[in-house]
Amino acid sequence: EKDQPLVIMEAMKMEHTIKAPSAGVVTALFYQPGDMVDGGAELLSFEADE
Repeated sequence: EKDQPLVIMEAMKMEHTIKAPSAGVVTALFYQPGDMVDGGAELLSFEADE
């Protein structure tokens, strides 16, 4: 569903929630919980419903 939380990231001891831009399905996750991620990295693949 639109605005459903997809990822909660922690940066500088603050949590940031990444929400779904529309209804759809996460088709792949590129990182595991606890992984260090560079800025601008693709976290997941998302396919919007039509």
